Amino acid sequence: MHNLLAFFTKNYHWLIFLLLEVVSGVMLFSYNSYQGSVWISSANVVVGKVYEWEAGIEQYFSLTSLNEQLSDRNVFLEQEVGRLRRQVVELGIDSTELERQEMEHVNQYEWIPAKVVSNSVNSLDNLMTINRGTADGVEADMGVVCGTGLVGVVYQASEHYSVVLPLLNRRSRVSSIIRGRGYFGYVTWNGLNPMRAQVEDIPRHARFEKNDWLETSGFSAIFPPGISIGKIVDVEDSPDGMSYRLHILLSTDFSMLRDVCVVTDKGMIERMHLEKAALDSLERYNPIVRL
Repeated sequence: MHNLLAFFTKNYHWLIFLLLEVVSGVMLFSYNSYQGSVWISSANVVVGKVYEWEAGIEQYFSLTSLNEQLSDRNVFLEQEVGRLRRQVVELGIDSTELERQEMEHVNQYEWIPAKVVSNSVNSLDNLMTINRGTADGVEADMGVVCGTGLVGVVYQASEHYSVVLPLLNRRSRVSSIIRGRGYFGYVTWNGLNPMRAQVEDIPRHARFEKNDWLETSGFSAIFPPGISIGKIVDVEDSPDGMSYRLHILLSTDFSMLRDVCVVTDKGMIERMHLEKAALDSLERYNPIVRL
């Protein structure tokens, strides 16, 4: 204790200097908008880099598990390709024409690879940060997917980083369809289990079974159709009794998520701008349509 007091007595002028520097910095950035914006931008870059380094360390120690997932996924995809090729032969479809149509569909989208640098799964309003931003072509309202299925939607984008609203957020609402059945509903999350989600508004006349898969419907401009979301594990009535509520096991393990892709529909931006312009026009002029 004596040595500590002696240290403070000997160096008190340096401690006062540092205290005054901190106080002056707080006052400068708090009461001046320009300096404040510069500080916020710089802080975001630094925090993003720290998250990126942390994610890199975590990814290194989880490589074994990720490799096992990739191997399992490759086996599954090989089986699916073989099954589809057999169906093409059995149905007598021109495989060349089919491949051409598939390429046209694939070329409609651009895929921007990204790394997850910050993620949470334990709160009601989880958010995710990825290391791609507007400089890489990422914008708000773009879809985010991974090798096992759907992840979420870009909520905000800065120059080099983006914040994603994942499925594990109570504000998330994704249009989905039961694969091979044709019935659609909306995927939501109740904040309880990070491996499960709920599907609302499935009609009472719908016919489906447990272990049927849910996938993106393609009804929105955000996701292409056919991206896996999860499989049905339980069914119950909705609170009003007018529809079914499905409980699904998510195909994406968000606690292990490291690599994602941002989906860019080349026609999506034009479509969204047109729809926004139409809504703005209606709100501005409020015309009366006579039929």
